[in-house]
Amino acid sequence: MIILLSPSKSMNPNAPTPSGASVTNPAFLDKSEMLAKAVRRFSTQQLAEFMEISEKLAELNRKRFTDWQHPFTPENSAPALTMFSGDVYEGLDAESLSNKDVDFAQDHLRILSGLYGLLRPLDRIQPYRLEMGRALKTEKAKNLYQFWKRSITEALEAEPGGLVVNLASQEYFKVVDRKALSKEVISPVFKDEKNGRFKIISFYAKKARGTMARYLLKNRICDKDELIAFAEDGYAYKPELSTPDAPVFTRPESR
Repeated sequence: MIILLSPSKSMNPNAPTPSGASVTNPAFLDKSEMLAKAVRRFSTQQLAEFMEISEKLAELNRKRFTDWQHPFTPENSAPALTMFSGDVYEGLDAESLSNKDVDFAQDHLRILSGLYGLLRPLDRIQPYRLEMGRALKTEKAKNLYQFWKRSITEALEAEPGGLVVNLASQEYFKVVDRKALSKEVISPVFKDEKNGRFKIISFYAKKARGTMARYLLKNRICDKDELIAFAEDGYAYKPELSTPDAPVFTRPESR
């Protein structure tokens, strides 16, 4: 089984390396370097417009891409598992993972990335911002989906096991070529009750995806039939709302 997560925009450049962990390098650094060079061509104003961010954030990220270089060292990089710090990673709570959990994660957790393609938890990365949905043109592609689709899909296809638990966002999972992927894909859905109705609330759903990833890792779950036992943070499986490839978990409003 492979668990898929999205990255986060917020990052912790001073993130620690899990105790005793053997760090690794991303598999597609040559392709990442091509993208970094493409982004370096933008001025601060152009980058602000391209990423739809403030000039202050654009200047920060322009500096990050200017500074991006090999080799990755403890001084200029950190493992993806602890570098990402958004809502999903609040739910994942890497600090709650034991050394054995992290070892299991290295084999079973993958993070989709606009800059790095596909990351293992202990792959060293440098801070960046580059969402998969951005139409960054290169000599090889007109956007990042086209740039990464084949590499990411082939990498997932080569992973052992026949199941992918997709806890990534739609924006990121679109990079996977489902027709070329022979593995079964299950995409859990998290809904919270609001005004008497269950709906997907982005903030809660993001955190829940990270919480489920943590649950699967800590309990060494590799069977799809065990996944539905997830009952963290008040969520419960609702078979009447679910389909085989999209199990739905709901949480009542009074929590």
